[in-house]
Amino acid sequence: MKKNNTTISSETQQQAMQVAKSIQKPGQTKEQTKLIALGIEKGIAEYKKRQKQKAREADKLKKRSQRQKQSATESVTGDVAETEAPSNSSKLPWALLVVSWIGFIAYVVLTAA
Repeated sequence: MKKNNTTISSETQQQAMQVAKSIQKPGQTKEQTKLIALGIEKGIAEYKKRQKQKAREADKLKKRSQRQKQSATESVTGDVAETEAPSNSSKLPWALLVVSWIGFIAYVVLTAA
């Protein structure tokens, strides 16, 4: 169940009263002005509530995208590490081939003389 936050800050009440007084019609009673101010207070409170909710949703999306970017970076880093290992092992057969050819040529040259 959602908690109903009915406390309205004094700043919001002052803002609502200023707006209500600025739109006051001639012949309007103080009670009517107060009722208009209450309606404006509720509107301001609802607006602030929605803005906070939007900010929370934006933060959640931002954090979610950061996590996705971080996991993508980690997976790319893991892939790079995996691809580096085979490149080192692929040098070994070539080195052995070169050494064996040098040995073969040296054997042929030494036995022919």
